Amino acid sequence: MRTLPPTSPESVGQPPNSSPAPEPPRAAAKKSLASALHPWLFTVGDAFLINLAFVLAWFIRYQLEFGREVAEQDYLPLGSYTTIQLVLTGLMLTSFWLQGLYRRRRRLGWADEVAVFATGSLVSVAALIVGVFYVRPFGYSRLIFIYALVLCVVLLTISRAVVALVRDYQRRHGIGLRRVLVVGDSRVGPTIVQNIVAQPELGYQIVGFVNDQPQDKIGRIPYLGAVAQTPDLIRQHQVEEIIIALPSASHQQVTQLVMACDRNNVAFRIVPDFFELSLNQLDVEDINGIPLIGLREARLPTHQFLLKRIIDVIVSPILLVLTSPLVALIIISIKLNSAGPVFVKQQRIGRLGKPFTFYKFRSMVADAQDQLTSLLVQNQADGPIFKMKDDPRVTYVGRIIRRFSMDELPQLYNVLRGEMSLVGPRPAFPHEVEQYRDWHLRRLSVAPGMTGLWQVSGRSDLPFDEMALLDLWYVENWSLSLDLKILLRTIPAVLFGYGAY
Repeated sequence: MRTLPPTSPESVGQPPNSSPAPEPPRAAAKKSLASALHPWLFTVGDAFLINLAFVLAWFIRYQLEFGREVAEQDYLPLGSYTTIQLVLTGLMLTSFWLQGLYRRRRRLGWADEVAVFATGSLVSVAALIVGVFYVRPFGYSRLIFIYALVLCVVLLTISRAVVALVRDYQRRHGIGLRRVLVVGDSRVGPTIVQNIVAQPELGYQIVGFVNDQPQDKIGRIPYLGAVAQTPDLIRQHQVEEIIIALPSASHQQVTQLVMACDRNNVAFRIVPDFFELSLNQLDVEDINGIPLIGLREARLPTHQFLLKRIIDVIVSPILLVLTSPLVALIIISIKLNSAGPVFVKQQRIGRLGKPFTFYKFRSMVADAQDQLTSLLVQNQADGPIFKMKDDPRVTYVGRIIRRFSMDELPQLYNVLRGEMSLVGPRPAFPHEVEQYRDWHLRRLSVAPGMTGLWQVSGRSDLPFDEMALLDLWYVENWSLSLDLKILLRTIPAVLFGYGAY
């Protein structure tokens, strides 16, 4: 796992005085049983959808005769495909299992599962086609395999999308989360917290972190006390799992923590200490099971930066064209609703600290900036940014377009010009950057984005330090699949207006 260690404030946080009683053993047993059944339920559900897809493919080919007309002598009833249908189901489920889809200990995000479905379905159908037409070159329709491939991917993707929406709803309401306590030193502990916060698909709820060097909370995650207090904290906070990230010299403490976990029926995971190497600098490769550990670049490599830029150049003009009717409607609405310009131009700080002109639709009254000074005392955000619910400067139309992030559509022009990217850290104001601490500045190593991890993880509800942690994690872990996952998570965040005001 690629990580980036943050620097945290050094003031002391206070642990709570009381907490609810621990979960009874019977409830824990039920949860373990549900966890064990979970992969089997998905396996059965996927098998049903694969068979449904094949039946629909047969219906489309032989009943609707989609593609070309079926001659009477070429017609085959559904029963003739029973063996092929069962073999295809077995091949796909095996392929999905080999890619880790049904392993309880491996958590995949929705975008990862879609990639597994596409790969597994393609490989399985290709293998089946080769086998079938080698044994029996004539008789079976080739189109039915193509239809089955497409329908399998579509149905399985829809099923996981529904599961993801339900799971996201539950987690936002505190349902189905695994309560985790992070035990680590001041260097590695916050790094673990950062990675968990950046990946909500893991299903963890961090109740707090513990180390022997008192410090302030990390974003919304409180400091609970010293390592010696861990056994009491397990019971006080109903902890279900502990992540231990102590240095290699702390063997005795680690042993005591493992024994405490065993006594309290709590799972634990241990983060290995790589001889004081900073975790964000580690680059691990594998040669026949032998791990090779080295140091990697601190910034996005040139070829990855160019690839990201190519995607921005291709996608941004397409989105500009597709959203042009909506843009026209927004322009008319702003003009009719309040006096002032349609667009707002702001100075923002881009990649490597370079300033640029930032465009967005005006969602406030024309003299909003002049009124800011009088509203600073009502700021509801920490750090160098200003956020306020029910901001009196926001117009009626502005409240609607801000709710669904439509005020940010002009930023596609910034993306096309290379000043921003589709995905990246939040574009900062110059006065915010002036207040950055040293570790905050590393957010500027990539171009700011229209959306990013912080936008899909709570948007305006997140504290500034947590926003910065998410942005730093993105910088150090960038990949095309990560951008795709963020873009997919942006859709429900925008449609349901999570944390937007």
